[in-house]
This record gives sequence, C-alpha cells and structure tokens, in this order.
Amino acid sequence: MKATEHFRQTIKAYLDERAQNDELFAVSYAKENKNLDDCVTFILNQVKRSKCMGLTDEEVYSLAVHFFDEDDIEIGNSIACNVIVNHTVELTEEEKAQARQDALKEYQAEQLRKMQKRTNKPKTPKAQPEITTPSLFDF
Repeated sequence: MKATEHFRQTIKAYLDERAQNDELFAVSYAKENKNLDDCVTFILNQVKRSKCMGLTDEEVYSLAVHFFDEDDIEIGNSIACNVIVNHTVELTEEEKAQARQDALKEYQAEQLRKMQKRTNKPKTPKAQPEITTPSLFDF
C-alpha cells in the first residue's frame, strides 16, 4: 500500500471518532481480522473500480465503515498510488495577522532588493557619436 500517510491518518481519525460515538460501530472497529492498512487498500480498490478521479469525504468514510462492518469482504491487491487529501486549514485571527506581517516584510525586502539592484548597476558611458572633421585633402 502506497497511500500517503496523511490519507491513512485522516481515515484513522474519522474511524476512531466514530467508534467513540457509536457503540455498534465500535464493536465492528475492534474486530481482530480487520486493520487500517487493509481498509485503505479496500478503499483504493473501490475507487479504482468506480473509475472516478476523486471522491467526497463522506464517500470515502462510508467505504471505510463498510469495510469494518462486513465480515466477508474482498480487499483486493495493494495499489501503488498517491492520494491527495484536501482539507481547508482555518487560521486564528492571530495567525492571520502574523501571516500578513510576514508577507509585508517579504514584500518590503523584495522591493528593497529591486531598488538596490537598480542603483548598483554600473553606469555605462553613453557612446559619443563620432564626429569627423573634414580635411582639406578630402575635397
């Protein structure tokens, strides 16, 4: 199984929480013949069979619950793939203010580098047009 660890941990966190809140599921979740690696392999195989490029969180979680609820279930072969977990990160007001300050400092430093680069350029003398003075022999 080559699923990303973040995907695996996300599934585990959901299942752990569900087992705490649902006594019936807790019994299924505690089965000795079931484990998280097989659950992830089952989910990946189901996604592959469906030929979908992505699933909602609810669809993935329902597959995980289904895996633990069913005793006679075909897991499938391990699949080498990358799994992307999309989650929105909520920042506190303090973290947002800090991010703004960091971005402002970075912008100021970039503008300062640009200004220094412009002023540090070696000045090339302007090419003087060549003035030819006519000689008496040219007539």
